[in-house]
Amino acid sequence: MTANNKNTNLKIDIDKYSHVSFDLWLTLIKSHPEFKGKRNLLFRDFFEIDNLDKVSEVVRHYDVLCNDTCEKTGVNIDAYAIYDMILSELGVDTAIAKGKYDAFYAASESLFLQFKPVLLFEDIHLLFEDIQSQGKTMSILSNTAFIKGATLKKLLAYYDLERFFLFQIYSDETGFSKPNRKIFGQVYQQKQEHNPVVSKSEILHVGDNIIADYNGALDFGFDAFLLKI
Repeated sequence: MTANNKNTNLKIDIDKYSHVSFDLWLTLIKSHPEFKGKRNLLFRDFFEIDNLDKVSEVVRHYDVLCNDTCEKTGVNIDAYAIYDMILSELGVDTAIAKGKYDAFYAASESLFLQFKPVLLFEDIHLLFEDIQSQGKTMSILSNTAFIKGATLKKLLAYYDLERFFLFQIYSDETGFSKPNRKIFGQVYQQKQEHNPVVSKSEILHVGDNIIADYNGALDFGFDAFLLKI
């Protein structure tokens, strides 16, 4: 049996699985086209930096670097640690700036929820309803960077998607990042709490990243579906 949303072209053969784990970024959502530019403006204004082009360049550099580092080490890098790297590179005294991090994150979250990520598949609800109708359960497993898991939960609530997930796991809340076996282990542990006899081979992880999602899931013992859009 296949979970198939004809309008999304997202077809997942779930016949032999009892649980489906979904990545979030570039699997279910993608950034609002205006968000990153506005976040860079917020960086500039909040920390009183003159050069917006330089801010954009440095933010992008550390965004990519930290993502790559998390994939290589399997350890989460906290959003505030990323702020430290960016601001140090921009010549800002981080000893002073640290006192503003909570307020900056709150402003960032407000901006994020104003310029919300968009669903990659507008009618993803139909796919999830199909999966649930077959007696399967689902969860979220997502690495985080600038945006914390607590904020992503608010986003899923906005889109009325949280009701489909048995649980949600985010790297900033665990300290581990995909492809670390430990974070996949948390998926298995939480699923076992609801179904103690479930085997790893009954769990499918769906994601867009061949290292973090596909290889990571297979290495732990799950099956994997690499999403290509």
